[in-house]
Amino acid sequence: MANRVRHSLFYTPREMRFLFSFACTLFLLSLAFPLRRPVVSPGTNSVFDCIIRNALIYDGTGTKPFAGDVAINADTIAAIGDLKSATANREVDANGRAVAPGFINMLSWADENLRRNRYSVSDIKQGVTLEVLGEGFSPGPIRRKSKAEADSLWTTLGEYFQYLERKGFTPNVASFVGSTSVRIYEMDFIANTPTPRQINAMKNLVRQAMEEGAMGLSTSLIYPPAVYSSTEEIIELAKVASEYGGMYITHMRSEGDRILSAIDETIRISKEANIPTEIYHLKINLQRNWGKIDSVIAKIDSARSAGVQLTANMYPYIASGTGLTARLPAWVQEGGAVEMRKRLRSPAVRKKVLFEMANGIPSKNSDPENVMLMHFRLDELNRIYRGKTLAEAARIYGKDADQTAIDLIVRDKSRIESLFFQQSEDVVRRIMQLPYVSFGSDGGSYSLDDGEQYLADHPRAFGTFARVLAKYVRDERVLTLEEAIRKMTALPASNLKIEKRGQLRIGHFADLVIFHPDSVADLATYENPHQYSKGVDHVFVNGVQVLENGEHTYATPGRILRGPGWVGNSVRPLRN
Repeated sequence: MANRVRHSLFYTPREMRFLFSFACTLFLLSLAFPLRRPVVSPGTNSVFDCIIRNALIYDGTGTKPFAGDVAINADTIAAIGDLKSATANREVDANGRAVAPGFINMLSWADENLRRNRYSVSDIKQGVTLEVLGEGFSPGPIRRKSKAEADSLWTTLGEYFQYLERKGFTPNVASFVGSTSVRIYEMDFIANTPTPRQINAMKNLVRQAMEEGAMGLSTSLIYPPAVYSSTEEIIELAKVASEYGGMYITHMRSEGDRILSAIDETIRISKEANIPTEIYHLKINLQRNWGKIDSVIAKIDSARSAGVQLTANMYPYIASGTGLTARLPAWVQEGGAVEMRKRLRSPAVRKKVLFEMANGIPSKNSDPENVMLMHFRLDELNRIYRGKTLAEAARIYGKDADQTAIDLIVRDKSRIESLFFQQSEDVVRRIMQLPYVSFGSDGGSYSLDDGEQYLADHPRAFGTFARVLAKYVRDERVLTLEEAIRKMTALPASNLKIEKRGQLRIGHFADLVIFHPDSVADLATYENPHQYSKGVDHVFVNGVQVLENGEHTYATPGRILRGPGWVGNSVRPLRN
């Protein structure tokens, strides 16, 4: 008997090893599968500001959903789970619909939209609660034409943030500092290699933007004047962003014929600047390049396996949207639009441009049948050519496609917004399934009340997030719903190093979207892009309801989410 008592209190070495191993296993399991239904203590008669009841909760991590309630106090998620015993000042019945963290738009052009209209309606109606700005061009630094204009608006990124804060706005906003904006500020649209003094000045501009809250450095290396920048120039600027813990994010130098070398350049910049890196709207243009998808994925996966922090985002369409000027050689665009048009009026220059366009220098562009002209500055040209392919426009105009494009660009004095149908649905699906790919609309965020002249000409501005949930999750099952939500929430929040957002957790900010997976749908089409999506019923930003039963409340609870280098609210003149 004594031995049995003693043995129950003092274990043998073998038993101790087993118990220790068992305890470690339980600990590791608790880390891998944390309690996902934290609730107020049973019997506690708690009162919250708001409770969302009867929800199917997708927490953003990619795990399976669970039924429960979500409570909000002020701007914060206060409880998640079975809250039947709790009460609230107001309640929202989710009625079994999906409740998820607010979606993050990794590539938004909403900066000008928010200046004209604070409400970001087309994105809010899709569940977007964070607009991330700054692909190459950022709201600052910028040179103003007059002191009066500078005083009434802004010149630095930090001043833009403060401008929005004074104005009030609906979604949260973050921004990168664009290398294009930095280069234009220091060098205008000139193609020259920067001098050491100019490089130092540009680095100072990046440094100031990082201290004002930029998420990192962005580039758009396919467009002038960024196309004139060397890899070494970008590395020097990216090193500054790295010092502050920022990210480098890039529209690569090629998305078609030279995409593999463009990825090599991106990886080199990431390594030499020692900076986490993301590729904007990863895609493969032109049918002759679609077969490179395996090599593209292998190159990215290899870099990631070697320790490079490399991610990407995308939009779920086979057509890109940009200016018809994308068909022109970069050298003719040096100095800006006015100088470009002057050159194009010269017979000698035009002859050279037409030769290069016809012979694919530097690369053969889209077939004119695959280019749709969407918006002209002149009403008369809109009436004749809007919605026509470039091939159709050329037949109407009476010249070949290249001559027609040049004449229309010169006459309209604009870049002529166009759609380029260059991608493959199969490749879009392959890229979408990559675990490190999130989503960005590459569009503005509009109110249909803004007026026709301001509206987007690509359906992605009205339908990106709804399209993923409808077409690629529900209809085609390319992604599970929980994985799609992870790609819209926790993944981009983690990449951006944004704390307390992107997941439904107690103590996180209450950015929430409530939608019906069976009815969410994008209605915007290429032919009629100006249509709001449907199926998102309620949206909260920082605990404030900004969409109720599918209608915007016109509340403006948005906040500026500043990057890791932010040093405070001080306003300083631009560094030169």
